[in-house]
Amino acid sequence: MQGARCWRASWVVPSTAAIWKARSRLGVAPLRQLFARVCRPVATAGTQGSFYRGWRLTAIDGTTFDLPDTKANMEAFGRPPRSGRGEQNVGYPQLRMVGLVECGTHAIFEAAVGALRAGEQTLARAVLVSLRPGMLLLADRGFYGVDLWRNAAATGADLLWRVRKDLVLPVVEQLSDGSYLTEISDRSDIHHTRRGVPVRAVEYTVAGHEGAYRLITTILDPDKAPATELAALYAQRWEFESTLDEIKTHLGGPHLVLRSQHPDGAEQELYGFLLVHHAIRHLMHQAAQQADQDPDRVSFTRSLRVARRQVTDQAAFSPRQTRSRCQSHPR
Repeated sequence: MQGARCWRASWVVPSTAAIWKARSRLGVAPLRQLFARVCRPVATAGTQGSFYRGWRLTAIDGTTFDLPDTKANMEAFGRPPRSGRGEQNVGYPQLRMVGLVECGTHAIFEAAVGALRAGEQTLARAVLVSLRPGMLLLADRGFYGVDLWRNAAATGADLLWRVRKDLVLPVVEQLSDGSYLTEISDRSDIHHTRRGVPVRAVEYTVAGHEGAYRLITTILDPDKAPATELAALYAQRWEFESTLDEIKTHLGGPHLVLRSQHPDGAEQELYGFLLVHHAIRHLMHQAAQQADQDPDRVSFTRSLRVARRQVTDQAAFSPRQTRSRCQSHPR
């Protein structure tokens, strides 16, 4: 910025300590509130690849982020109980995040952050509040649970979740498209004294994979969503994995470890990543709309490079009223 001659007077780049103190004064609450206010689904009715028969496609999933190995981070978040070789208490401390993503645009519009010991289903309850009627939520089998299913369905959104192969699904009615109506019951109700939750089950196989996949959905009418279409649609759940790769690999760099040595700073940094990712994805959606393209056809890495090249130009003025702000960049 100094080399670009955007300042009338000389200035000193803030030190690492100064930036750390400024982040500490700010805290995590403003970034958490900013995320809640601005990070929303961005697809419009004309956005390609974002809807299925009028439903906005969304997915839920969880992940972990590595943190610096400090006592504060360890006490707040914990570390993996064992490594792949059976070693205990090894590796970086980690925080857990569960989020909701709009499949067609990769925009994360809800997130819950907690300690590693907090299960994905526990954090999932906090993000379900952002579901709305007209959404179709895809989820992997790790999220299945009758209580969580009820909570998600109560939002008015429709659900399409994978379930385990050993889950008992009695056939109540066989349907013409090969799916069938069934009921799911809470594990504690072993004698089925309470009425189960009616759902529709879809079973199918994938070439090159052993065994059958089993999905359950709140969409009971096969005419509204045929079984073959739902089976193909479930693959959209993997858009969340692509979204995480964009954040962890491209925004944060390979083998990302959040920098803060303190819990509040780690959570603050994570919300910073989520906000930047949403901003870039929002710009990519606008570009795709102007070109009448599917947002998936726009390269995230190239969009990120363009944004990074523009950062210094856009930041070349002071956010406060000072005499040193560049005249070529008005407020």
